Amino acid sequence: MMIRRFALFLALLVMLALPRSTPAVDSIPADQFDRLATLIKPSAAESSWSSIPWLVDINEAREKAATEGKPLFVWTVAGEPLGTC
Repeated sequence: MMIRRFALFLALLVMLALPRSTPAVDSIPADQFDRLATLIKPSAAESSWSSIPWLVDINEAREKAATEGKPLFVWTVAGEPLGTC
């Protein structure tokens, strides 16, 4: 059992010591960059959520929802989707 563990340790050590090759990354040709950027960037229709006046204070949102008789939408994530940190 001891020899097996040593062999496993040795194999792991050899794997970690071997040089790793990274795949070559092709750059985007300048004449295609603008076309690709247009394809990737969200359009105004896809970004309409950003025009909503979101409230970041839960108490303020609860009061407003109760006053207007509307439901409350709570979105929690690990991070700041509105960039308020």
